[in-house]
Amino acid sequence: MRTGTKDFINQWLFKYQTTVFRYERLSSIVTSFVAIVLVIFEYGFYLEKTDMLFIRSIIPFLFFVYITNYFLRIIFTNYRWNYIKSTWVEGSFLALITFIGLFHFFVGFHFDPESNANYRHFLFGALVFLVLVESTKASVILSQFKIKPSTTFIFSFIFLILFGTFCLMLPKSTIGETSMNFLDALFTSVSASCVTGLAVVDTGQYFTEKGQLVILLLAQLGGIGIVSFATFFATFMSKGVSLKHKTIIQDVLSSEDLSSATGLLRKVIFLTLLIEILGAIAIFFAWDSSLEFNSMTQKVCYSIFHSVSAFCNAGFSLFPDSLNTSITGDDTTRFFHHGIIDLRHMYGLHMVIGIIIIFGSFGFTTIEEIFSPKKIKDRLKNPWKKYSIGTSISLYSTIILIIVGMLTVFFLEIDSLREDRSLVESLIAAFFQSVTTRTAGFNSMDFGSMRPATILVMIFLMFIGAAPGSTGGGIKSSTFYLLLLSSIGIIRGQERIVVRKRTISDDNIKRSYSIFMFALIYNMVALFILSITELDNPNIDILPLIFEQISAFGTAGLSMGITGELSSIGKVVIILSMYIGRVGTLTLALALSSTVNTNSFKYPEAHVMVG
Repeated sequence: MRTGTKDFINQWLFKYQTTVFRYERLSSIVTSFVAIVLVIFEYGFYLEKTDMLFIRSIIPFLFFVYITNYFLRIIFTNYRWNYIKSTWVEGSFLALITFIGLFHFFVGFHFDPESNANYRHFLFGALVFLVLVESTKASVILSQFKIKPSTTFIFSFIFLILFGTFCLMLPKSTIGETSMNFLDALFTSVSASCVTGLAVVDTGQYFTEKGQLVILLLAQLGGIGIVSFATFFATFMSKGVSLKHKTIIQDVLSSEDLSSATGLLRKVIFLTLLIEILGAIAIFFAWDSSLEFNSMTQKVCYSIFHSVSAFCNAGFSLFPDSLNTSITGDDTTRFFHHGIIDLRHMYGLHMVIGIIIIFGSFGFTTIEEIFSPKKIKDRLKNPWKKYSIGTSISLYSTIILIIVGMLTVFFLEIDSLREDRSLVESLIAAFFQSVTTRTAGFNSMDFGSMRPATILVMIFLMFIGAAPGSTGGGIKSSTFYLLLLSSIGIIRGQERIVVRKRTISDDNIKRSYSIFMFALIYNMVALFILSITELDNPNIDILPLIFEQISAFGTAGLSMGITGELSSIGKVVIILSMYIGRVGTLTLALALSSTVNTNSFKYPEAHVMVG
């Protein structure tokens, strides 16, 4: 009888399952939309006390809908216990919210918006978390549509950029009575999302703490990729990952096979957070005693901001002239005691940030292979084992390019370096500028006063960029390495390119040439447009313009001081360059291309004179 009753109940539930799930899905979408609107009004606008109380009075109803929907999913699903186990994080969080709500209902609690700031932040943070959970479910559903993985990847950046633009235009994001205009907000959002670092305003003094937090989150999400975070969140919430998500992650992280992509992603996320935390701690102790922060909280926040910005190769700094800032005066007293900022000679800070930047430019697969405890233990047991070819190329090319840039800066700029630096300090300055030039965007020297020969070398390094699968841009060091090997091999008459007794596939060589040609042609077109729109400005010359364009494409974020002087059309060109440089020229071309018929057949060969 008991079994029959249970079967009857299950049949009745199954009868209404589709209808209940449909309304549950709809109510979750509406609730999440309302939650986003409330968060935006709470943290983005200046509100009257009555408006604040009205907004906060809606929050319990939103939590009630989330909790009710979760219980409905448990009741109407076919495998209840499996569902509870697979969504234990969401369930535990909702159980906590339920406990807090019941506690307030029975004990009583007067919510004063002026005296309960931390509790208010917790409530809105809980809403954001639940919205992320619902967004993860939506991303799994969207993956069922027939859209190219490359298209999904580039549109995820467009969504991130537009959302960041909207947030930066909110009144509470900027200091002063007027909000940021659309073009400048778009420029800043693209620069942060594409981890470039070019800025049309002073990040530290133009934006409030909320605006700076938006930039920080954009850099963090843009560094690894919003799809990567969505996939990680999906695996963490045990929602499962689609084949399309795995394909995107394989491309983003340059993973060798599809099966290891999501496993590598988890390691990458945790390793990223670990490096950023350790970097923030190191930066915290690297600040010179002459720089007196207004509070310990400010010092911690500045340390975290610069650590994330360095590892993600974003290049954003909260100081007027990045790490080349050396000023005193009343303008700085709002942020620091005594109005003294002298970062130019904080060489310990330069070394710490430089090391963090190198980690970020290695590439995630390289970081995982070199620093994974399991891989380290395996190499200690088997010292004869070598790094994979991809890791070796990434590691050695990084070292070689850093040395080339360092020696160039040191010998060509020796006069300006030795003006107020010792020999060791000059070497540190040259080292730091070489590291950051490849893609990071920080500067400890004035690029506007450098020799043209130095600038040309810097342009070369920015065009190459960082390693594949990293947070940096450019054509990537491995691409340049394969192009170099291929060119030498053609000259020598070699039929195949061999590295460490392994043949480099023709597909890899073709992709390298395609990336190089796309990058070269795009930059020439962009410079042609910029030369028409910008050279009428007496403050802009051709070399700084080339430097600005390649810096944007390579997501290096360095400038010779002309970013704020660009016209509206010039800013749009730089915005496109930052975006294309981040998503990759080949990725963009694959996303925009249509399917073509196979050309596996072969026509008779023709000879064309070249060279």
